[in-house]
Amino acid sequence: MAPLLSLFLLMGPAIAFPFVADMPGVDSSLLSKRSRDTKRQLSCPFNANHPGAAPYSATYPYTGAKNGLPGTQRGGIKVPADGDTAHAFEAPGPNDIRGPCPGLNAAANHHFISHDGITTFTELVDAQQNLYNVGYDLAVILATLGVAMDGDIVTQKLSIGCDATSRTSATGSLLGRQLGLNGHNKFEGDTSLTRNDYFLAAGDNYSFNGTLFGMMQSTCQGNFNRDNLALYRYQRYQQSLAQNPNFYFGPKALLLYGAATFLYELFPSLGPAGIPDLATMSSFFGAASDGKGSYTFNNAERIPPNWYNRVTPYTTDLVVVEINLLYLAHPVLFGGNAGAGNFNLLGSFGNAIQGGKLVGSPSDIKCLLYQLATDNVPSSLSGVLELPLAVMSWAAGKLNPIFEGSGCPLKIL
Repeated sequence: MAPLLSLFLLMGPAIAFPFVADMPGVDSSLLSKRSRDTKRQLSCPFNANHPGAAPYSATYPYTGAKNGLPGTQRGGIKVPADGDTAHAFEAPGPNDIRGPCPGLNAAANHHFISHDGITTFTELVDAQQNLYNVGYDLAVILATLGVAMDGDIVTQKLSIGCDATSRTSATGSLLGRQLGLNGHNKFEGDTSLTRNDYFLAAGDNYSFNGTLFGMMQSTCQGNFNRDNLALYRYQRYQQSLAQNPNFYFGPKALLLYGAATFLYELFPSLGPAGIPDLATMSSFFGAASDGKGSYTFNNAERIPPNWYNRVTPYTTDLVVVEINLLYLAHPVLFGGNAGAGNFNLLGSFGNAIQGGKLVGSPSDIKCLLYQLATDNVPSSLSGVLELPLAVMSWAAGKLNPIFEGSGCPLKIL
């Protein structure tokens, strides 16, 4: 059997950090403002109407991805295409589920995945390719991580937001709850760009926070490129570190860096050839400005007008390079708080994280993405997310063909 990557080690005594307002690059005036967020849903809604994703057609094939298989990988396509009413914007209703990921919320609002917010592995793989021109390899990785961590491997269904176990699971809650993408310290984690930390908002880690969006804009100044988002990611880390006594920043935090790259690699029209400006981000995030620097949520996360997807696919090899560059611009420590001001370091995890820092190469980060879906990963300072063997085997079955020849240790099925 191929050797497994090593499990984490908790190291050393507590390490204290100064208050976030004293950190370089942090606009401390923003930290004292009351958080402007509106709780999206008081409870998980039930929608008896499950339409599924709108079908693709010969007239509007986009990249041609269907049935969870690779598309052409050729982008530069207008989305939605002129005349494609099936993928026109439709705001979510009170019984439709939305969650912490604006890219998926927009996909649901345009029927690239089911409008009710209950999607499937196949829908996710197809939608990422057709809507954003995500490479087939990365689309499979992200869909696998989502379903394995937060959904059901039998039905291959996933809620893009709240716990909808009665609709995603083949057995209801008999074998446990399926928390959806809102599930804390699985796909979602502390230091989100525009969502609250779970323990700072009574579990609301999914609603749009206008104060955080305003902080992001204040840092980026209308240009949401790599350099500015790297600084903002650092600021959010320092803010959570100072304010959240239950703050945790483990190996899965690399997914937060990956998500941040979408703002300049996927969201601009034509991807990296376009401009990651405020109008684009406001459209995808559903942010409405009052003209004075404050933002509220307009319930309309949507593709901007006259928008084209990126020309070349955004592949795994590209995203791991971007993750590495974002992190190295402002390195931080992996670990978490055991009470206010009591930071504990996460020692080592695989080859990518050593001594509480990301030190590995992009190829090491790529292997860590594989491990996140196929192995037990620390989900807090005191525990490890114990994935059932069936889940790890399912994930390995999806990912082994993608990672074949990568040099990563693969699980033998």
